[in-house]
Amino acid sequence: MRLLIALLLPWLTFFTISRPIAGIICLILQITVIGWLPATIWAVYALSQYKTDQKIAEAIRRR
Repeated sequence: MRLLIALLLPWLTFFTISRPIAGIICLILQITVIGWLPATIWAVYALSQYKTDQKIAEAIRRR
């Protein structure tokens, strides 16, 4: 679901992963037509990093 949000509304992705400042910057990028693609790529990348961080934290908790 977050991936779909990252593709359609990139700025909202940052708010769902607790990065509001990045979300505001991404919203400013998204407002411009040229900035939509970089904002989307940035949001998808940040989402993948967030998922990786969660997996690492879970692995550490299991130890």
